[in-house]
Amino acid sequence: MQQLIIFLQAAQGDGGMGMILMLVAMFAIMYFFMIRPQQKKQKEIQNFRKGIEKGQEIVTAGGIYGVVRDIDDLNNVLIVEVASGVRVRVDRNSVFASAASTENYAK
Repeated sequence: MQQLIIFLQAAQGDGGMGMILMLVAMFAIMYFFMIRPQQKKQKEIQNFRKGIEKGQEIVTAGGIYGVVRDIDDLNNVLIVEVASGVRVRVDRNSVFASAASTENYAK
């Protein structure tokens, strides 16, 4: 009986280190499969937003398609023409993607 208790205590003492290694491994897996790709995508979107030019077709986060007619870098605002003669002020951070890139997703 005493030997069984000794074996159980030895197994529990080793299990603490194994548990820590498992937690570290789970965090590493989560980082490489979830967090890191999301950070890359956010950086890609930020670079796209910085590179927006006049005449470029865009899609806002709300799903509005339009063409950039003017850029106000001071206020971080874009003037987007959504129809002939209809212009809308849009915050640069609400631009989702280029209209050309969304057409590629539809195919």
